[in-house]
Amino acid sequence: MFDTAKILEKAKHSPFYLKLLNWGLYRMVPFNKPHGFRVVEIDDFRLKTLMPYKRSNFNHIKGLHACGLATISEFATGFLLLNALGQKKYRMILQRLEVNYLYQGKMDATAEFVISKEWIDEKIAAPLKTQDAVVVPCEVKVHDVKGNHLTTAIVHWQFKEWSKVKTKA
Repeated sequence: MFDTAKILEKAKHSPFYLKLLNWGLYRMVPFNKPHGFRVVEIDDFRLKTLMPYKRSNFNHIKGLHACGLATISEFATGFLLLNALGQKKYRMILQRLEVNYLYQGKMDATAEFVISKEWIDEKIAAPLKTQDAVVVPCEVKVHDVKGNHLTTAIVHWQFKEWSKVKTKA
């Protein structure tokens, strides 16, 4: 059986389990598979993902496509937050995505997102003690392999305790 939590933990230190994690992510998030997005580094509060420079990620002038750059930003923030928080206590949903495009991507690019335990407590846990929902902006920067700053995205995630989520009957 594919135990995501164990594989995630082992992927932090093992290239084999990192490959296994990426294989599992292609199956769990099939939308990202054709793009070849993959996790290249993972820690408890840090995630680095790769968007390869390949045909399925090109725009009309053979640069990295704007939507792909937005998606890798959303993926990096969402995956790290799910990893850090778990899925059982909070419902997490994308509320808004803003991207500033700064430089044309003409090679592999990486998105890196870093948080801390204190950040989670301040931005998510503490506000949810007095509010039903909280929207948290997460800034993620995408750079190419030469260090050129391609984009800065602000991904707005809404968090709500599952007990406060209302669904239609």
